[in-house]
Amino acid sequence: IVGAAFSRKRIRPKSLLPFRVAREQARSGVLGWIKSRWFAPNAFKKFARMDSRLNGMYLPHWTYDCNTTSDYVGQRGDYYWETETYTAREGGRTVTKTRQVRKIRWSHAAGTVSNTFDDVLVVASHSLPKEHVIRLEPWDLESLVCYGDEYLSGFLAESYQVDLEQGFEVAKGIMQPEIERSVRHDIGGDEQRIFSVDTAYDDITFKHLLLPVWITAYRFRDRVYRVLVNGRTGEVQGERPWSWIKITLFVLFLLVVAGAAIVLLDKGGVFEQFGQFGRLGMSLAGVGGHATEVVLAPV
Repeated sequence: IVGAAFSRKRIRPKSLLPFRVAREQARSGVLGWIKSRWFAPNAFKKFARMDSRLNGMYLPHWTYDCNTTSDYVGQRGDYYWETETYTAREGGRTVTKTRQVRKIRWSHAAGTVSNTFDDVLVVASHSLPKEHVIRLEPWDLESLVCYGDEYLSGFLAESYQVDLEQGFEVAKGIMQPEIERSVRHDIGGDEQRIFSVDTAYDDITFKHLLLPVWITAYRFRDRVYRVLVNGRTGEVQGERPWSWIKITLFVLFLLVVAGAAIVLLDKGGVFEQFGQFGRLGMSLAGVGGHATEVVLAPV
């Protein structure tokens, strides 16, 4: 952690997003988030409301821009239908029926797709739960300002723990789903199989930037739970304990409600009516000595 007056970085930040959400606004957001955790223990909620200290911190991130060219090999699947004959027992008799069966015709597919990626965001810190930091997105990166030490006054700033090369490997994983979507679109058809994708990354550029986060932590039953607030939008994400008593009572409540619904339906003769409809369908199926399909639809 670096003090507010200066920052020692191997690669100096190029830009940052200044804090826009005030401390009290962030505190209200945290308290509202904690209050809405229905299955958290009541003791945790009470303790957290009493001790909601917040620290403002700039977290390091990388963004990457690049163009990709991907050669792929796979298969294209196109649906077609065949008529299938089968036998069934209806009204105590064996009848012959037909049905349409969907099948897939597979053919070889290969080609090349290109994609352009802009501002692929990668968290460059290991000090906070990565999944919660990611859920603070989106960030208004179009509002980035040039880095200046004066923005750090009164806040903490963290040095990156994920270096430039490591960050780009993470960025590749973020880009992969979009590349796969492009490949599937290029293959076309109703279904696709992808056997291999070989991607080249060109015109790679990067930015090192700092993003504002309010952080609070609670120690509850020998474990620390952290809650994060997006310093631009007020989005709250974090960790919380679970009350298994509340969860068990809720499951029991659902079972009681389901049981009561079944009893009410049974008293109303709903199941008996369904049985009568079923017997009616079976009777009509054998009329005239041949199979007849009966469809009951609401009117």
